[in-house]
Amino acid sequence: MTGLWRQTRSFSGPARLLMANQFAINLAFYMLMPYLAAHLSRGLGLAAWAVGLVLGVRTFSQQGMFLIGGTLADRFGYKAPIMTGCLLRTAGFALLGWVDNLPALIVASAATGFAGALFNPSVRAYLAEAAGERRVDAFAVFNVHYQAGMLLGPLVGLALLAADFRLVCTTAAAVFALLTLLQWRALPDRHGRTPGAAAGGVVAQWRTVVANRPFLLFATAMIGSYVLTFQVYLALPLAAADALGAQGTAVTSGLFVVSAAVAVVGQLRLTGWAKKRWRSEQALVRGLAAMGSAFLPLALAPPGSRPSVLFSLVVAVVLLAAGSAVVYPFEMDTIVALSGDRLVATHYGLYNTVSGLGITLGNLVIGALWDFALRHDAVWLTWSVLTATGLGCAASVAVLAQRGRLAVRRPQPVAT
Repeated sequence: MTGLWRQTRSFSGPARLLMANQFAINLAFYMLMPYLAAHLSRGLGLAAWAVGLVLGVRTFSQQGMFLIGGTLADRFGYKAPIMTGCLLRTAGFALLGWVDNLPALIVASAATGFAGALFNPSVRAYLAEAAGERRVDAFAVFNVHYQAGMLLGPLVGLALLAADFRLVCTTAAAVFALLTLLQWRALPDRHGRTPGAAAGGVVAQWRTVVANRPFLLFATAMIGSYVLTFQVYLALPLAAADALGAQGTAVTSGLFVVSAAVAVVGQLRLTGWAKKRWRSEQALVRGLAAMGSAFLPLALAPPGSRPSVLFSLVVAVVLLAAGSAVVYPFEMDTIVALSGDRLVATHYGLYNTVSGLGITLGNLVIGALWDFALRHDAVWLTWSVLTATGLGCAASVAVLAQRGRLAVRRPQPVAT
């Protein structure tokens, strides 16, 4: 913790505020969201399709709107979308605790999702600008705060849930209200570094980003890494439930804790170690390979052996979290480098939209593959495909680096 405090203090005031902001955002979000489905189904008596609809609207309104959020940030500055997003989360979380009809719940869910689409690209673009040449270090520290919020949020939510779900929602909303006030008072307004980068209208802005071929190739190559990361929510819980039965839920909760703890404890050490030994593209390739290799123990575990499956699940989560910790800061830095410091938030927005679509399609494939593998007593097939996905991502990034596609772009003059 001393190292984290020292590293955090080494950055500028705005950067420190953004890091604390992200911790609080994740604390409030994960305080509520893990328990929302149970509240909707058991607390309000909604049918399963209605619960799925409410949750799906939140995901779509966030993943599908990242490009909008990034575009607004590049046109109007980073502070306004961050504040607006926090304000929307305040209203959305408050509504989720106090309304009980489906239309109002859908509105609340959409508001919470769009809020994330507003502040996520803005926060990352602002942090990249504020950190300057220390972007990799800044994103490493940022990820520790991010994961710490994920780690503590469910625990705080569980404690509040003992009283009432409305208390959980009200507390989460209050956190976002305080964040809105804090950013209004303490966060300086800031735009991207390249003057006039958002000139020419929204279509011209999008055309500029879409024409950035190296960026699009990198975004496509990295899709698989997001599919792998999401397996903490999909394939790994399915494996725990299949092998461990009723104990699978408790094991799944433990896996979440292990994943976040690895990132919190190991992020700064892993980033410092990787920076001393590898170039940025090498760190990406090796981190992606580690993420893919995380699923090999599960592919090799003897079927029906509960201790082997449990051990393999823990190893998988540790390797997946460690690989992600290596990848994340270099990945965020590469996006800025490929943008040439021009329309950074829009680049982040499109990148998140692409990865969100990839997660959706990837989950459909992995879910179908899991059902097929269970029917044919070949669960190893799912893990082998996930391993191949990680290694394929690593190979794709390596090829891009070898062909010079990950070289830094220089900002082009903007026509006036």
